[in-house]
Amino acid sequence: MENVGKVFTRDQLLANVWGVENIGGTRTVDVHIRRLRYKLETGNVTYFRTVKNVGYGMMEP
Repeated sequence: MENVGKVFTRDQLLANVWGVENIGGTRTVDVHIRRLRYKLETGNVTYFRTVKNVGYGMMEP
């Protein structure tokens, strides 16, 4: 929530969250965002936005 409105690429998220030595691919980020959406977002409330061919960003609910 510290970076609301900023968009991060999948590579940036991999490096910052899982570290440089992560052996997973960028699809790892997609899977985790999908799981977070399932657990956190209800009804019309959304926390994550997808920027096609770029990455993900946080939104204010």
